[in-house]
Amino acid sequence: MADPREHPVSGWLILDKPRGLGSTQAVAAVKRNLREGGYAKTKVGHGGTLDPLAEGVLPIALGEATKLAGRMLDSDKIYEFTIRFGEETDTLDTEGEVVDRSDRRPPMAAVAAILEHFTGEIEQVPPAYSAVKVDGKRAYARARAGETVEIKTRLVTIHSLEMASSYQSGSELDSAFATSRGRPDPYDPSAPLELAESVTLIAHVSKGTYIRSLACDIARALGTFGHVTYLRRVKAGPFLESQAISLDKLNEIANGASLQDLLLPLEVGLDDIPALILDQTSAQAVRQGRVLSELPQPSGLYCAMLDDVPVALMEIEDGTAKVVRGFNLPDVAE
Repeated sequence: MADPREHPVSGWLILDKPRGLGSTQAVAAVKRNLREGGYAKTKVGHGGTLDPLAEGVLPIALGEATKLAGRMLDSDKIYEFTIRFGEETDTLDTEGEVVDRSDRRPPMAAVAAILEHFTGEIEQVPPAYSAVKVDGKRAYARARAGETVEIKTRLVTIHSLEMASSYQSGSELDSAFATSRGRPDPYDPSAPLELAESVTLIAHVSKGTYIRSLACDIARALGTFGHVTYLRRVKAGPFLESQAISLDKLNEIANGASLQDLLLPLEVGLDDIPALILDQTSAQAVRQGRVLSELPQPSGLYCAMLDDVPVALMEIEDGTAKVVRGFNLPDVAE
């Protein structure tokens, strides 16, 4: 039997990135484990940067899955984060220097009430300490050099923003954002006023959303200042934290643990795209970059499959399918 380590592998490793580790360092850790585990040289990339301060779901693409990393960058994300009220830092998190202070602590009821004003399409300014490019240079590099960084406002979408007490994990993850079930009871004006030193929220956001900026804007809208003390990504595109492995588990690959036991197939990153089933003849045509004609499927993006093997991403328009991105995976008809 052939050794599976002799050929580059393709698929997804979902890492539960610990705090303090950068996304580039995580990719390097995967490469090191593959090398020390005796695997063939494999292309590795990540599907969405996580700051060293942040933890949680970091999709790592291997082999042909790296062709889908861009789609992960464009996907929605869900974050759990804590805002501490009273101080704003220059980095909008615990790494920076305090630049503004306030003795005001907002009532918890006011926090709950204001969240709907930050739901939907909103404008935000990315933090000065961010990877946004300003005149060809990363904003954080300019900020660290002592420059005054001016970043343009951008439109992002906050699909849902909830108090953490209303968050439901596991199989009910999606429904928690689609219904009112589990939300706190309406505010009772006769109850004692509860002031918030901090609050933990769950945000389902579009690409390009900066949670640190969102936290800062929420605090300012409540008449105080605030910064992020905890940030965890619990979902990235189709990938959930229940699928994520620890760094210790990843490191077992170097000591002989089977990669296949940890690897998710490439097509898991395409679970929101309908399948286009091919036969051997049409699969060969697609592999050669040819178009398929007179298809009955509606126009749109499809994942062309031969049996259980992804062949290509294809765009169908008026019955004609063109290859958007081909996959060089084994067991596809040559």
